[in-house]
Amino acid sequence: MALVDVHVHFMPQNVLDKVWGYFDRVRESGIDWFIQYRTDENARLTALRELGVVAFAPLLYPHKPGMAQWLNEWVADFAARVPEAVPTGTFYAEPGAEAYVRKALEAGARCFKSHVQVGGYDPRDALLDGVWGQLAEAGVPVVVHCGDGPMPGEFTGLGVFEEVLKKHQRLTAVIAHAGMPDYSGALDLVERYRNVHVDTTMVGVPFTERMVPLPADWRARIAGLADRVVLGTDFPNIPYPYEVQLDAIRSWGLDAAAEQAILHDNGARLLQLSR
Repeated sequence: MALVDVHVHFMPQNVLDKVWGYFDRVRESGIDWFIQYRTDENARLTALRELGVVAFAPLLYPHKPGMAQWLNEWVADFAARVPEAVPTGTFYAEPGAEAYVRKALEAGARCFKSHVQVGGYDPRDALLDGVWGQLAEAGVPVVVHCGDGPMPGEFTGLGVFEEVLKKHQRLTAVIAHAGMPDYSGALDLVERYRNVHVDTTMVGVPFTERMVPLPADWRARIAGLADRVVLGTDFPNIPYPYEVQLDAIRSWGLDAAAEQAILHDNGARLLQLSR
């Protein structure tokens, strides 16, 4: 089956090296997070193609002010030279965010990333009102890491992000990692807001099941919400082969139409692959 992955990371090498350094420190702390695809960019692209990924969103995120616009310029160039990569963007709670998000949208960005935990910013900050409003108006999805996993941040928690959703109810948001560890709370948001989705990034795989198991009613609930569950993996920064995520999804016992929707159709719709 052709796959569309909305949660993949390609970054400038110096930024990626810092991300990999973080996971090295995680390993040193006793959690065996061996990055499965710690290879050069061409090898990573080849791996995705061989796995059957026909389109993906290369997500980036800033950890401090002054990074986002540069990251947006880098990923625009990346998407221009990689046919499977959909143009994306990111932002930070800082003056000028509304302007550079508008510029990215005008240049064709079809997905954004907001990492509340790493960025350490409040998604309710007034500096972001215009950003959320633009994304809502454009119908462009934003993958939001707002859950408390792997560890809480000052502004993480689904209740915090719901305040953004209440103000911008047309916003197309994809809750990264299905809100891990609050899976049930994330599905509650999907049920309350018609444009909210969850992605499957690291959800239900043995690595995370040991620490954050899925609730008993997971399968029953997503069977009724299959049009708003999208494939995400965190490639390449995962401590197991890519296929493990696919096996987890298939283990949920969904019908063929629901699996097709999660693995391809929903992502294709969100990323506007028909454009």
